[in-house]
Amino acid sequence: MPGTVRRWNYPPPLCIAQCGGIREEMEGMILSPGFPGNYPSNSDCTWRIYLPVGYGAHVQFLNFSTEANHDFLEIRNGPLDTSAVIGRFSGQDVPSPLLTTSHETTVYFHSDHSQNKPGFRFEYQAYELQECPDPEPFRYGVVVGAGYNVGQSISFECLPGYQLMGHSILTCEHGTTRNWDHPFPRCEVPCGGNITSDNGTIFSPGYPEEYPNSADCTWLISVAPSFGIKLNFTLLQVHGPHDFITVWDGPQETTRKLGVFTDGEPNDPPSSTSNQVLIRFRSNTEKGGLFRIGYQGMEMILLYSRISE
Repeated sequence: MPGTVRRWNYPPPLCIAQCGGIREEMEGMILSPGFPGNYPSNSDCTWRIYLPVGYGAHVQFLNFSTEANHDFLEIRNGPLDTSAVIGRFSGQDVPSPLLTTSHETTVYFHSDHSQNKPGFRFEYQAYELQECPDPEPFRYGVVVGAGYNVGQSISFECLPGYQLMGHSILTCEHGTTRNWDHPFPRCEVPCGGNITSDNGTIFSPGYPEEYPNSADCTWLISVAPSFGIKLNFTLLQVHGPHDFITVWDGPQETTRKLGVFTDGEPNDPPSSTSNQVLIRFRSNTEKGGLFRIGYQGMEMILLYSRISE
């Protein structure tokens, strides 16, 4: 300003670390309020780091000093106050570096009414996140969902006649090494079981590989009352007399036997007079083989008319 004594028109400004804020740069620094002076009492500060999708934040602490057990800093892996806490720090020890695995990070600081300290200073830098491993190809089944980023989930379904072994839903986990929260499941042919669908297919155990030696599998097919069951052997490579398939017209082996089947296709595919059919497969040789049995529930009147034709 003009005058015999030179002075500024305003007092010199101050650079003060604020309590909270938003950071959208690929790198930056966050300070406790008042740093390098002591932070104030009764503070609740929230900073949010917003990075492009596919990036996380690498956090490196340079200074740290808070009242132990009372004043603390939390870093949350996500944009919400309820997002998972991946670090909670208090005391005099400078925390180790950490990596967030979300493109949105929440930093929260709390101080109580006493013992103010110099607080903290840390810098962050964006780093590129990787996806979890691709689950395809998934043999004898389908994968539902195409997102393999952190926090995304996919589900697995088996083709008819196969059974899912393992977890049906997997979620891509947080962490520097991308992986699913469970191993990939697999679809296998069960050795027996209770089947209640109106139609479907029964495969030999291990299908499409040859069935094992010394297998003993029992399937019970149940359809709605007043329905019968028509079987169709679409593939039958069962090497008798030691390997064979037995079919009963009911839920137990004491009911009427519909037949014993080995190699070849039956000239007259069996049909039940009951709404339940019991199928038992036994193998006693090392030769191996395959079979595939289709079944269909049909109303008794319609079933008998087709048999008479």
